[in-house]
Amino acid sequence: MSETSTGFKREIKLFDAVMLVAGSMIGSGIFIVSADIGRSVGSTGYLLLVWGLTGLMTLAGALSYGELTSLMPRAGGQYVYLRESYGPLVAFLYGWTLFLVIQSGTIAAVGVAFARFTGVLAPWFSEENVLLDLGFLQFNTVQLLAIASIVLLTLINQQGVRNGTIIQNIFGSTKLIALFALLGFGLLLGTNPDVIDLNFSNLWDAQSVVLDKESGAITRTTLSGWALLVGISTAMIGSLFSSDSWNNIGFSGDEIVNPKRTIVLSMAIGTALVTILYILINVVYLTILPLQGDPGATDALSRGLQFASNDRVGTAVAEVIGGAPATIAIAILIMISTFGCNNGVILSAPRVYYAMAKDGLFFPNMAKLNKNGVPGAALAIQCVWACVLCLSGRYSDLLDYVIFAVLLFYILTIAGIFILRRTMPDAPRPYKAIGYPVLPALYILMASFICIVLLIYKPNYSWPGLILVGVGIPVYFLFGKRFQRVQE
Repeated sequence: MSETSTGFKREIKLFDAVMLVAGSMIGSGIFIVSADIGRSVGSTGYLLLVWGLTGLMTLAGALSYGELTSLMPRAGGQYVYLRESYGPLVAFLYGWTLFLVIQSGTIAAVGVAFARFTGVLAPWFSEENVLLDLGFLQFNTVQLLAIASIVLLTLINQQGVRNGTIIQNIFGSTKLIALFALLGFGLLLGTNPDVIDLNFSNLWDAQSVVLDKESGAITRTTLSGWALLVGISTAMIGSLFSSDSWNNIGFSGDEIVNPKRTIVLSMAIGTALVTILYILINVVYLTILPLQGDPGATDALSRGLQFASNDRVGTAVAEVIGGAPATIAIAILIMISTFGCNNGVILSAPRVYYAMAKDGLFFPNMAKLNKNGVPGAALAIQCVWACVLCLSGRYSDLLDYVIFAVLLFYILTIAGIFILRRTMPDAPRPYKAIGYPVLPALYILMASFICIVLLIYKPNYSWPGLILVGVGIPVYFLFGKRFQRVQE
């Protein structure tokens, strides 16, 4: 075991890092968001294209981002890259948004997803089972379990990074094996020739499908040209979030064995593995469930992928394959997936808050490591805020608001490669972005186009996220100097 000059212990090896990347990416999204994508683009070909473009963006981002991780393999990851590229204000705005919503909101949302699917096995865990009703606040058993899981994982990670990686390795490898098993069982037991013919006979008939929940009426609008580009871009919201967190391994740079090599390799292997898996799972979905269906139907096959109950496509597929036993099996798989995902997210982000506090831009206590060599105060404060978001019931809204902000910071980070090649031309770069400057530019162009579309056509997704980032500007000037004075 070796230690860095900062006091962190280098205990994360390549397999651990790959499990952190893949495990943090795979949560509950792959089992849910294809329903919304199916309604947005309305055809099998374009649904698969959305997942393919998401995979291309994710891989392009990871392969480009790798240059920054090899250049600056330090605790804080993306915060450090933004600070060196643009200065402390932009870096603070990233850390501020990460803490306020992106990471803590993700922890809360994934914790609640874990608790909801636990309810399939133990019905006591239900949002209808209210333990405390204060009028302005209801506390139910799903929130109780979500909070308990977040606290448990935080306590495990307080004991040292090795404990967190052991949990991640167990749950990460289990979920990958289970997902490949789902692929195998789906192809062997669930494929329906009639469904395959229906879904794949007309791949490119794109249409937007809107359901009026009050009347039950369905409006189908044919998409072509610019409207089709907009439909694809907005459909990618869910798939991009399902593929996010691939960059979290960079937050732990000071805890990784041979970080200049390990971080790059783990991101490449992890993102490629998850991308292939996601596309294959969607192919299996489309061999079992018809894309189009009847929202008023009572069985999963008749409702189709677009109108799966509560958008739970994974559960609908399980119901068709094997009824109640298969539904229970998929619920267990999703519990494993969400629990492992949350462990990776909880482990990673406190390293950003640690780096911010070291710069005098966050609470001074966050700049301290506990006796186990991890940022204990940062873990604890993150835990408290994530639990508050669980209680608020507004975490899903908050996640919607930051979609634009997440993409914005990725664009700035990848653009930082061009800036740092000019400002730090002689710095050692053990890994240089593959396909530079084409691949980084491709990511920037694709992400920028999606941001422009969101600003114009989905203002409810983009402008609140932009406002949340903007609110960080006065916070930086009001509290930044105060944090620095306390630190000094």
